[in-house]
Amino acid sequence: MRALAELCSHYGDGSRNCAWLAGWPEEAALREVIKQYNAQSDVSENDKVEALFFNREGFWDKLQSDLAAGTTEFDINLTATYAIGRYAPYMDTVTLDSNEAFDDSVLATMQFEGKQYGVPTDLSLHFMYYRSDLIDKLLNDEGWKKLYAEISQEHLGKPMMPVHPDEWTWEDYTATSLFFAKSVNKKSPVRYGTALQMKNLLFNMMVWHSGAKAYGGDWRDANGNITVNSNGFRTALKRYKTLYDAGASPKDSLSYEYAEANAAFGSGQVATMMQWNAAAGDLMDPDKNPNIAGKVGITAPPKGPAGRFTHIHGLGFGINASAKNKEGAAKFLNWLSTADAAKGYALAGGNPALKKSISTQIADDRQIW
Repeated sequence: MRALAELCSHYGDGSRNCAWLAGWPEEAALREVIKQYNAQSDVSENDKVEALFFNREGFWDKLQSDLAAGTTEFDINLTATYAIGRYAPYMDTVTLDSNEAFDDSVLATMQFEGKQYGVPTDLSLHFMYYRSDLIDKLLNDEGWKKLYAEISQEHLGKPMMPVHPDEWTWEDYTATSLFFAKSVNKKSPVRYGTALQMKNLLFNMMVWHSGAKAYGGDWRDANGNITVNSNGFRTALKRYKTLYDAGASPKDSLSYEYAEANAAFGSGQVATMMQWNAAAGDLMDPDKNPNIAGKVGITAPPKGPAGRFTHIHGLGFGINASAKNKEGAAKFLNWLSTADAAKGYALAGGNPALKKSISTQIADDRQIW
């Protein structure tokens, strides 16, 4: 069986394949658990799994086209909470022999109309990352505080005082990002206050939406009417424009998504960044990001008048309704739901939402802050 950058395929040689997005931590985690699965003595050659990785650009549309066409080129496909309804008509439901790893609420991320279509692997949400050394000085240096108030008065219309990121509103985040922008504050020790992800991409909209939701922005009202022409959405858009126009985010951030934003923050020249939880391990790894090693703080996204929010979705694997090796696919998915497989996935860099009894067993090994 094969895995196609977000799906798994079955080729004529009898091997089973799965696909995923290349370059993310989930890739390393999937490779590791596939290796563990294939090494088991009771896994036949016909049921061994091989992963194929592809660029994210256009992947979901390609997946839907392949599934709808009844392709037999893969047995297992990646799916996600936000897209499972598109693929469910072309997938088989999944029956788990026993579920050791996930609570019912996590399994629900792979359900559509009450039916289970996949085994969850990762839970995706957003963190606010910040340079802890810079924030510590900002909170304690009287000269910096005075300049912070002057910059916020000029750009946001009121003098503000810095607060710890745990207490940030979106205005605090904006003021802090402006303060650390060299284009605004010539004395800033870094070039940019933040790294916005502004490539025209669904995943970037998910990152941005946390700020809109905090100001009451929603896609629809109770009657299903589109409500994007609202204060919440306008406020979040204005914030991005303010930061970009002021030079608080790199000029090429118009083409940024996950990898580019990570690279900018990892360079040591960015003070704050809203980013996926999947980035935490890499950003805090001194081998991968020596410029910021030991200087990365992590907290929840800022709050607004409506509260503090983050987008959440799950990723997982399901079975192609046209698969040739459905029995082998089901065996692999059942194995993925075991405690040993889930622990192996997490320790290899994945982000599964595990039962507490399992997560506490690996907390020390995955603790990064």
